[in-house]
Amino acid sequence: MKLHVNRDVLADAVAWTARILPSRPAVPVLGGILLDAYGEDLTLSAFDYEVSARATVEAQVAEPGRTLIPGRVLAELTKSLPDHPVEIVTEGGEAILTCGSAEFGLHTMPVEEFPALPEMPPKIGAVGGGLLAAAVAQVAPSASRDDTLPMLTGIRIDISGDHVTLAATDRYRIAAREFLWHPERPDVTAAAMVSARVLVDIARTLRAGEVSIALGDGVIGFESVGRRTTVRLMDEQFIDYRSRLSHSPAIWATVPVAPLVEAIRRVSLVADRNPAVRLSFGRDQVLVQSGGGDIGRGAEVVEAELAGDEIQIAFQSHFLLDGLSGLESERVRIGLDTPTRPALLTDDADDPTFRYLVMSLRLGS
Repeated sequence: MKLHVNRDVLADAVAWTARILPSRPAVPVLGGILLDAYGEDLTLSAFDYEVSARATVEAQVAEPGRTLIPGRVLAELTKSLPDHPVEIVTEGGEAILTCGSAEFGLHTMPVEEFPALPEMPPKIGAVGGGLLAAAVAQVAPSASRDDTLPMLTGIRIDISGDHVTLAATDRYRIAAREFLWHPERPDVTAAAMVSARVLVDIARTLRAGEVSIALGDGVIGFESVGRRTTVRLMDEQFIDYRSRLSHSPAIWATVPVAPLVEAIRRVSLVADRNPAVRLSFGRDQVLVQSGGGDIGRGAEVVEAELAGDEIQIAFQSHFLLDGLSGLESERVRIGLDTPTRPALLTDDADDPTFRYLVMSLRLGS
């Protein structure tokens, strides 16, 4: 194999591919990045049996070929190369990288032992990368980090025609975001569970262009601007989140998001290790309170509009802040029933696309 490639293009593609490399690969070859040069393209691939990544860039290929190079070493090396075109040549058991006056010989790994990457399943639709990244970021904080309950560590994807809904829960809150996309067929319906950690990374790195989504045979695929990722699906079992989020609370409070977030953060500074905040809703304001333990206490008033009875309710502050940070409107609508029932947070819209249900806390007077 012999080729020339732009230094920045190579470094970016290697870094994107290397992000899925396992820190402790089950077999040594899974720690490698496969370079495949053919025609006018260089394709870099990585695979850990759960997630695959493949990036294709333009290159001047003098001699086509394949080689497998330790991925983390390649990633560190390419990002530190001088600003010159890179030549890659394989000779015997080495891949020789030349960039300006710098030359490195990297020991290659046996290509024949590298597993075949999964094929991309059939495309079912496409969505803007920015929209997908924003939607994933809104629901991902509600996914559990407890691997003993795998169902709760994923994000549920429900597709019906031109509507997509993402949902996640850790038993203490539920977040769901609905958005429109461009399906391949108007009657398409599908459901999938994807690791929240993996989906966050995919959405973040593909946000620059339109993302094609493919689904089938236990695999979901994402492709954009020469980069494609496949992920093995999790078990589809998930809670009936729609019924929980469709409840119509008896009390609604409308509060400006930014002042409420700032008040919660300030009063939480004097709270104990697991900070709780108490919200007391009146006719035209909400009193935000925290503390009262060994450190001290804090209170702040924020303007609010209330439709229904006055009510006092408490939450874990970080759960409440996660929900507020997912909103895209300047005002939040908070639906309440009793101090002991969950509260529903939505965008300030007639048909909100983001819904967040959060458990309340029992606090003494």
